[in-house]
Amino acid sequence: MERSSAQSQLTEGLDRASAHKGGESGSKMRAKLLIVEDDKAMADLVILFLLKEGLSVFSCETAENALVLLKSESFDLLVVDSNLPVMNDFEFLAEVRKLTDCLVLMITARSSDEDLIAGLGLGADEFMTRPFSPQVLVARVRALLRRSFGLAGRVSTVDIYFFGPYVLDCSTFELRKDDDTVQLSVKDFDVLSYLVSNADIVQTPQAIYDAVWKREYGNLTAVGVYVHRLRKKIEDDPANPVYIKTVPCHGYRFNSGA
Repeated sequence: MERSSAQSQLTEGLDRASAHKGGESGSKMRAKLLIVEDDKAMADLVILFLLKEGLSVFSCETAENALVLLKSESFDLLVVDSNLPVMNDFEFLAEVRKLTDCLVLMITARSSDEDLIAGLGLGADEFMTRPFSPQVLVARVRALLRRSFGLAGRVSTVDIYFFGPYVLDCSTFELRKDDDTVQLSVKDFDVLSYLVSNADIVQTPQAIYDAVWKREYGNLTAVGVYVHRLRKKIEDDPANPVYIKTVPCHGYRFNSGA
């Protein structure tokens, strides 16, 4: 959605919201979101549509205020605008990942592979590019939350996997090393659980993308970004991995015998 049309669409959205008052579905999720957006009209429009979904929504106009709030409050998902004053979105994302592992949806005007790879590498879970509709934003938010809360079908039908000192528990969406929990984002967990559940079978980037992102088209470089992130989390030497092996010209293979 272009910023110039935000105010008029807000008025239209408020009219629709009044018409639907009291019509909330009992199946809607109760999750806590933080919107980081410096344009108040745009923020109000986004908040309006998210509130209609029964979500609990907070907002901040600056990255600095959001970081202060994140030190005292926990959130299930952050929706972050790319055109923030003072601190840019990538700088903000790097600071966010020092405080929380919650889901992050970036709204950006960037479309180059390099920018998307950089954002994924810093810990973004999903991107939306402008222009966009509020309905599409809500659909993306709901899909991310379903995966986070375990409401969507799991990639694996087995609950627990063991490898090395690790336990991957698909019933609690946790990876544990000895008695410690390894912090994984939703996409981290989904990629790892897919590879582990298909151990010793070479998986192409396309196969991984289809299984985890569940889209017909997309940027396959995201798969490599998440493999790199996982190696940094589970491998003693990420440059010489023993669990997630690269099969040149083909893809990746999870080594169950490591």
